[in-house]
Amino acid sequence: MRVGFIGLGSQGAPMARRIVDAGFETTLWARRPASLAPFDDTPAKRAVSPAELAAGSDLVCVCVVDDADVEEVVAGDRGVLAGLRRGGVIAVHSTVHPDTCHRLADRARPHGVTLIDAPVSGGGPAAAEGRLLVLVGGESGTVRFCRKVFETYGDPVVHMGPLGSGQLTKLLNNVLFTANLATAADTLALAGSSTSIPPLSPT
Repeated sequence: MRVGFIGLGSQGAPMARRIVDAGFETTLWARRPASLAPFDDTPAKRAVSPAELAAGSDLVCVCVVDDADVEEVVAGDRGVLAGLRRGGVIAVHSTVHPDTCHRLADRARPHGVTLIDAPVSGGGPAAAEGRLLVLVGGESGTVRFCRKVFETYGDPVVHMGPLGSGQLTKLLNNVLFTANLATAADTLALAGSSTSIPPLSPT
């Protein structure tokens, strides 16, 4: 399988490196040339645009910052949809709104292209060690097609259900994580301000 990877940030770069090191024919694109420098010692190819990257790929993984970036990279004038062949797959690893994935999937469908969502959790160190949590939403056959690539950097790779399910799960997880942080902070603040409270008697 030929893999294109877009988004070589602190998490995306080690993900791409794991794909390359696993022996997949890989093409990279980045807005900043400096992001490509760590791959100088690898056989990874470089593309001058997302469209060119897509033209040489069967699966394109997108790991950029936000919804606007995903939309531009996928559906812009020289975006992935301008180059990806019929039967190709786009995997959105960015954490975005499920509606963004549905909207882009609708734009991809007339091109004969399938889009799935596959947000990741764990950060750069987990990516480098191949133990990211990958939460996938999409048709089961497409998920099977992508799984060998996802497993280069993900363990576990979990199929959550139809398109958008991965994003929904990731967003809910983020809400719970934030709520737990807030609870912990409030608890520590209460403890710090309660030095006058007498210790509890043993029961």
